[in-house]
Amino acid sequence: MQRNRRPLNPEHQETHLPMGGMIRRRMKRLFAILGGLLLVQVLIIWAVEDLELFEAAWLTMTTLVTVGYGDYAPQTMIGRFSTIVLMFITSITLLTLIVSDYIEYRFYRRERILSGRWTYKMNDHIIIINTPQHGGDQYFMRFASQIRAIPGYQTIPIMILTRQFPMGLPTELSDIGVVHYHGAGFDPEALKAVHAGSARHIIVLAADEADASSDSLTFDIAHRLTELNLGNHTIVECVNDENRGRFKALGVRTTIRPVRTYPEIMVRSVVAPGSEKVLEDLFNYEHDHPHRYDLTLDDLNWADIVSALVRHGIGTALAYIDNDNEVICHPPTNEEIEGKGLIVLVKSAETPEVSVVEEALERYRVFLKQWRAHAAARETGEAEEPAKNNSTR
Repeated sequence: MQRNRRPLNPEHQETHLPMGGMIRRRMKRLFAILGGLLLVQVLIIWAVEDLELFEAAWLTMTTLVTVGYGDYAPQTMIGRFSTIVLMFITSITLLTLIVSDYIEYRFYRRERILSGRWTYKMNDHIIIINTPQHGGDQYFMRFASQIRAIPGYQTIPIMILTRQFPMGLPTELSDIGVVHYHGAGFDPEALKAVHAGSARHIIVLAADEADASSDSLTFDIAHRLTELNLGNHTIVECVNDENRGRFKALGVRTTIRPVRTYPEIMVRSVVAPGSEKVLEDLFNYEHDHPHRYDLTLDDLNWADIVSALVRHGIGTALAYIDNDNEVICHPPTNEEIEGKGLIVLVKSAETPEVSVVEEALERYRVFLKQWRAHAAARETGEAEEPAKNNSTR
């Protein structure tokens, strides 16, 4: 074997360059040579032919693209010879090579995009690391649709860093502008390729939402992100609640449980940090939970009901059930409520009985009557005072 054998093309020696870089460099080199040849041809035609500079340039360009209008043509031997050598043989050949390289580059780029190996120039984007074990397509679809329905996030780029989708993202994800990069979150080069340092939010999904050991992989990824000072941009999923303290110690902004059927919770943690804690509490009995109370509502408005429950330390009213069994969330505050039930966020350890809620509402009714009577008396007294002063005068 010949150890010092010269490669077929000089760029083959530069193995550190990707194919796309080699093609672009070759195209730039060909463009430079072509530009020099065109300049020489223009100067020769301008010098030896009876043509102005613009006319010489026009003749050169129409010859290059093989249009051949026939309005100008070289008449001298030097002009015709240079046209044959510089244009017909050399320049047109170079232009053909450039077009061929461009087509090759487009095919190369498309293949890299489909396989998730194309590096995009992104800034202020969302990075999602890992893919759900089941239903990943639907999860990403719902996440993208939810996040882009929020003002300020309508056009935010979404990048998925995963080893899934080796044959390309599903069409429905590509059509809404979601892209992916084939790699792992624990790989520094992959984090660099997805421009993690310039991302607005970084989401680390649990590799397996049913396996607590996946927290180890999540912790490794989170550790690498915090080493890059990106902890305050990072949201992680934690399967085992006992591991939450480890993520908090790293400086991770938000830690939540994996909830695959409701990516809206992840969206809330992105756009409204802290709200995911409230939503998580709605699903368990550890701290707070929504409780239904069956009682009659007929003479209080929503503001009065909310105030009565808060004043008596019962909880926060979330919705009421009307007489048609419809759950009404966030009703008008100053309209009287007619219904047969309340949904209240209460403490799980001290869930009040329905009698306590009824007593609180009744006390508030008494308070309102007394306050209105006092207000009416005060208005009457203020009205009588001017009349008394006028009679004294």
